[in-house]
Amino acid sequence: MRKLKNSELDRLTVEKFKSSQKTPLIVVLDNIRSLNNIGSVFRTSDAFLIEKIYLCGITAKPPHKDIHKTALGSTDSVAWEYVEDTLNLIEKLKDAKIKTIAIEQTENAVQLQDFKPVKGDKLAVIFGNEVKGVQQEVVSACDICVEIPQYGTKHSLNISVSCGVVLWDLFSKLKF
Repeated sequence: MRKLKNSELDRLTVEKFKSSQKTPLIVVLDNIRSLNNIGSVFRTSDAFLIEKIYLCGITAKPPHKDIHKTALGSTDSVAWEYVEDTLNLIEKLKDAKIKTIAIEQTENAVQLQDFKPVKGDKLAVIFGNEVKGVQQEVVSACDICVEIPQYGTKHSLNISVSCGVVLWDLFSKLKF
């Protein structure tokens, strides 16, 4: 086997990305502290044609060199917007008939592998702070909570890893 060169990967240009049909997924970052995590979420969102990212609360905004270091230009391709209050955003998304999903460990959370998105629904997935997770008031306002199953000794995954797992899972369920 031979590794492919970047020129052989047939990736979209930024212009073609912006005009392409997107996966009906919105990412909401609720008070993310790490600029590297933010950049990684942009890069993952680019990979799965995510419609938009909302940066909320203390979550930093591009341009920033530490976001750029991991985003590798995806802040130019993926649409994003800063909103100060996550709870207000969740209410607006719900008013727009977008199903809101907190990625969190809660009572009665649906395990990711068991979550079945409805074709035609637009989904917003909310990822929380590296230490405190998604704010309780935001969790309470969401339509559903989905949990990534874990079987080791740790209680959580890094937010950028969680985002990769969830976006791939939902992308595969919605696109295939």
